[in-house]
Amino acid sequence: MKSFINRKTGVWLLGIIFFVQNLCFAQDAKLTNIIVTNTRDDLLVYLKVEDAFREEMKTAIFSGVPTTFSFFIKLYKVRNLWLDKKIADIKTTNTIKYNNLKEEFVVTRSWDGGRPQITHSFAEAQKLMAVIDSLKVVTLNKLEKGGHYQIRAEAELSKVTLPFYLHYILFFVSLWDFETDLYTIDFIY
Repeated sequence: MKSFINRKTGVWLLGIIFFVQNLCFAQDAKLTNIIVTNTRDDLLVYLKVEDAFREEMKTAIFSGVPTTFSFFIKLYKVRNLWLDKKIADIKTTNTIKYNNLKEEFVVTRSWDGGRPQITHSFAEAQKLMAVIDSLKVVTLNKLEKGGHYQIRAEAELSKVTLPFYLHYILFFVSLWDFETDLYTIDFIY
């Protein structure tokens, strides 16, 4: 009987630990400041991801683990009585890597030509990672005047693949995965 109680108590404790762990590491990352605008020739999107940098992520970054935010932006033509027509499907990434020897952060943004931007400030590196600024979605000649369109956007922290032996040392890496909700912006062109 005593063994059964200990097992039952152990199961309860394990369940409580997983529940508390999920509460502590829950991500509240979200997209904000989503703006859809245009130039003379192109449709552009601006957005920002907030509350993405948790303490565990900062620790991993300062340990030299490269971290990538992936942004998914899709443009649809909204049609009544039919499925919406996909016009554009864009995946773009922002990647940060800390160089311990030079004490600098290298941020590479695929949508910005992929040129590495180097900074010694973690706050500046966070700003560079969290922002998509004037991303070209589609040329305006692909849109119909007066047409109803919808931008769907979301962001996620790309899953980190570490060598097998590092999974034991850096077990916390799995705790800072995040994915934002899907955000939609409707507009008439």
